[in-house]
Amino acid sequence: MVKPESGFMFTIITGAQFGDEGKGKIVDLLAKDYDIVARFQGGDNAGHTIRVGDEIYKLHLIPSGILLDTRVLIGPGVVLNPIILAEEISMFEQHGIKINADNLGVDAKTSIIMPYHIEMDLLREESRETKIGTTKRGIGYAYIDKVAREEIRMAELVDSERLLAKLEELAPQKEKEIEAMGGDPKIVRDPTLINRYSELGRQFAGYVTDVSREINEALNEGKYVMAEAAQGTHLDVIHGTQKFVTSSSTIAGSACANLGVGPTRVDKVIGIVKAYITRVGDGPLPTELTGELGEKIQKAGGEFGTTTGRSRRCGWFDLPLLKKAIVLNGYTEISLTKLDVLTGIDPIRICVCYNYKRENVDYPPELADDLWDCKPIYEDLPGWENDLTEVKTFEELPKNSKNYVKMLEELIKVPINYISVGPARSQTFKKE
Repeated sequence: MVKPESGFMFTIITGAQFGDEGKGKIVDLLAKDYDIVARFQGGDNAGHTIRVGDEIYKLHLIPSGILLDTRVLIGPGVVLNPIILAEEISMFEQHGIKINADNLGVDAKTSIIMPYHIEMDLLREESRETKIGTTKRGIGYAYIDKVAREEIRMAELVDSERLLAKLEELAPQKEKEIEAMGGDPKIVRDPTLINRYSELGRQFAGYVTDVSREINEALNEGKYVMAEAAQGTHLDVIHGTQKFVTSSSTIAGSACANLGVGPTRVDKVIGIVKAYITRVGDGPLPTELTGELGEKIQKAGGEFGTTTGRSRRCGWFDLPLLKKAIVLNGYTEISLTKLDVLTGIDPIRICVCYNYKRENVDYPPELADDLWDCKPIYEDLPGWENDLTEVKTFEELPKNSKNYVKMLEELIKVPINYISVGPARSQTFKKE
């Protein structure tokens, strides 16, 4: 294993926008230099698409590093649907990649998404007058149970006796809640579903581990660990664009809390940023392009969700939102993805500030409701016509695309170390 030249042992990678920035691609690129890659929050509402040669892998739970000689861990801050995990393992096996307890570990305290969570999520979203845009996969309700101390954990899933006892304890209340929401409470104690979960528990028993202990012991031994986020900074349940957010904390500090690693052990924090911005579902997006140009970027970038297939709303690069992401995460470097998507657009615009309440502001207002009223102020740069997908170095980029990258770096005041010009591993290069 080739170690990172910088000597950084604990690295955190998060999305700096609204998710879908290309985290999986960058993790896959860097994972060869790490002994462990650990997922620290979210559930199968997240999606990473990775292309290796002609093969395309769509991941929702298993960290991206699984495709390399790296141990991957699912931490206790994740909410896990065991059916989805089984499907991912099967998908890898169909590609000739064996997943077992040697290369995948799941923390004993990881919360399990139960069928009743999915039912409640569906019922609640359908009843909302203003839709959040949830994926209806039970993520939020699994996190509610974690906070309420009514969760079923991986430790219970792999022990049938514990699973049945915990379910018997929780079932009456869950049945009442589903009935009150207009659903069928029978799903809570459906014997077919319970048997399926029990079978999966037996299948995954060997995967159970203590993620905090494993990571800290690895760091003590001088090994290299990467923490991988799901979603993006502005979907953070606390600091994001409430209420149009996910149900977990997506920022870098969450990695420490959710994996059980002290913040003094963090060496590097990498932010993944698209050369433009996208968002799935509802919520404010100040630089959104709703016409032909937005559709052009959407098509060129393949902007459709890995998990749901929903089209992503597209907009110009939003500097105020990125400034907030830098503050929230403490990025030491940035990886810029999908620069190639902007080919053929002229001019290319950067939102440098907002006009809000008749004043120009360079930082987003605290409340998402106020972000709806922010009008972007742009700085225009000339575009380029050259295809970038075969470019291998920064110097090979056309002048105007280099100027765009340099302008972004100057504005964000954090070094851009990697640039991506396509989905393949070979289409990402260092800027130096």
